[in-house]
Amino acid sequence: MNSFLTSLSDVLLRDLDALEKEIALYPTTDSIWMVKGEIKNSAGNLALHLCGNLQHYIGAVLGKSGYVRDRPKEFSLRDISAKDLVLEIIKTKEAIRNAIPKIDASLLEREYPEKVFKEPMTTQYFLIHLSSHLGYHLGQVNYHRRLVNHS
Repeated sequence: MNSFLTSLSDVLLRDLDALEKEIALYPTTDSIWMVKGEIKNSAGNLALHLCGNLQHYIGAVLGKSGYVRDRPKEFSLRDISAKDLVLEIIKTKEAIRNAIPKIDASLLEREYPEKVFKEPMTTQYFLIHLSSHLGYHLGQVNYHRRLVNHS
């Protein structure tokens, strides 16, 4: 595996470990799913969204895992326990561990195999995007948890 893919895998797994820890720190299931005011996405929905996103775009598209994403459910499901959310994060880490070693380095400079945005992009560009997307929402979960725990 080339150094970019190794680094990408390390960063994704690191951030998924952090997401797992964040979810486990919520005091109750209700607190994971709390929304208030202009905050429309709960930590639970953000965790499901991140897992669906990575299991689809890396696991299924690049790793041929067979995972079938249901994006609307990522934002409509409620009241899933921290334990079950952690299990989904663990599945996502396994999808990353299985898929990334299968990626041929030559694919990085080719167009990502699925149309995602209006303009085509290289696979490497999209993988960087996925990593920053994970970091962005991980920060939101951290902020949400700290607000909920101090309400």
